[in-house]
Amino acid sequence: MPFANHSKLAGAIALSLGVVVSGCGGMPDNRSLYSTKQPVVERTNYTLDVQTNRGGLAIAEQQRIIGWFDTMGLSYGDRISVDDPTNNPALTTAVSELAGRYGLLLSEAAPTTAGYLQPGQARIVVTRSTASVPGCPDWSAKSDMNYNNATSPGYGCATNSNLAAMVADPQDLLEGKKGSGETIVSAGTKAIDSYREAAPTGAGGLAAPATGGN
Repeated sequence: MPFANHSKLAGAIALSLGVVVSGCGGMPDNRSLYSTKQPVVERTNYTLDVQTNRGGLAIAEQQRIIGWFDTMGLSYGDRISVDDPTNNPALTTAVSELAGRYGLLLSEAAPTTAGYLQPGQARIVVTRSTASVPGCPDWSAKSDMNYNNATSPGYGCATNSNLAAMVADPQDLLEGKKGSGETIVSAGTKAIDSYREAAPTGAGGLAAPATGGN
């Protein structure tokens, strides 16, 4: 009888251990040093339909656009474009000047948006991009066993999440800024020239020590 009890106890322990191990989660299988968790850039288009005229925009419409821009909280990375069926250059100039107040330039082409424009209307489009890393943090692999010599499922989450949070323009994660191809020598050497032209700290000689009248 004691031997039978011991065998039952051993079987119960083995069963419980099997349940614990099976509930620990699978082993990681990414054997490369490339993170499977990468930043994802999402774009959202916000639109405002305005009334236009030959001169571009009336003062009331300009004020309405400025109020909308303030509400949107425009900042670096936002893209502003104009969907104008008449291609009125005065309208483009007016919106460009309003965008310039926020330090932004007008994009050449407007994205496709839902809805139709009535005659005499144009659409101002603000495109805003956000970056995030879906699935982070990932603690799905709870087992200490790693027979594949693989990186954890959350490998790269910290670095990529910080990069997505700190990048000023999320579009730069997709493609970098395109330069004009021109090199401005005066701007490139301005810091070097300032350093070279600065007078040495000891050029004026040593200051005479003050003497007391004691």
